[in-house]
Amino acid sequence: MRKTVRGQGQALKRPRIEELDCPVEVRRHPGARRLTLRVSRTRRAVIVTLPVQCDLGEAGSFLNRNIEWVRERLNSLPTPVPFTDGALMPLRGEFHTLVFTGKRATGGVVRAHATASLPELRVSGRLEHAPRRLRDWLAEEARRDLDARVLVHTRALGVKAKRIAIRDQATRWGSCSTTGVLSFSWRLILAPARILDYVAAHEVAHLAEMNHGPRFWAHVEQLLPSMKDDKRWLQHYGLDLHRYGPSEHAD
Repeated sequence: MRKTVRGQGQALKRPRIEELDCPVEVRRHPGARRLTLRVSRTRRAVIVTLPVQCDLGEAGSFLNRNIEWVRERLNSLPTPVPFTDGALMPLRGEFHTLVFTGKRATGGVVRAHATASLPELRVSGRLEHAPRRLRDWLAEEARRDLDARVLVHTRALGVKAKRIAIRDQATRWGSCSTTGVLSFSWRLILAPARILDYVAAHEVAHLAEMNHGPRFWAHVEQLLPSMKDDKRWLQHYGLDLHRYGPSEHAD
């Protein structure tokens, strides 16, 4: 949902904007006819779009007038879970406790340990670098799992992917370019394995059909008969995966 407004605004009032404690982005768009306001559900950012001729003071006034509307939507979003020592986060659908050891260790920067309660992900090295190290490790785990599943699905359909890219996509779990490059969100490694497999099958099917027509969905269902349940899981729980990650100030 987004707010719109016509007409003139007032002077910018910075203190009210700072109450939000979240990024505020102001974007000028040549096609915009009025001010619009929305809250990004994945990045927890407030985005104000304004016509080219509109000044920043009007944008600030618009945001301040609708500060409670913005606050309500921010409060409705899942609470962020930054990568910190002792935090809980899922890996392939199973919750783990993060342990930042602060020490160097052999055998890898991140290691999974089974415990009597929840399994642990132990991240070695300097504490200030631990969130970045964990994020990089998760991205590599996602790449490994996606490489394997994409290979299975491309062989099944008789198609070929040019390469696989791992990103932190805010609005898509995966995408397929016209040149055959498949891009995926590293956050898929947080979901149950069948969900990652569904997204892999979805994008591989685009190598055969670059649309979402009946033939496309027939390819996906051929690869994964459970695809309807997997798609429904992403619709219901996918946003929750965006809760986890390094804080904005982590190295």
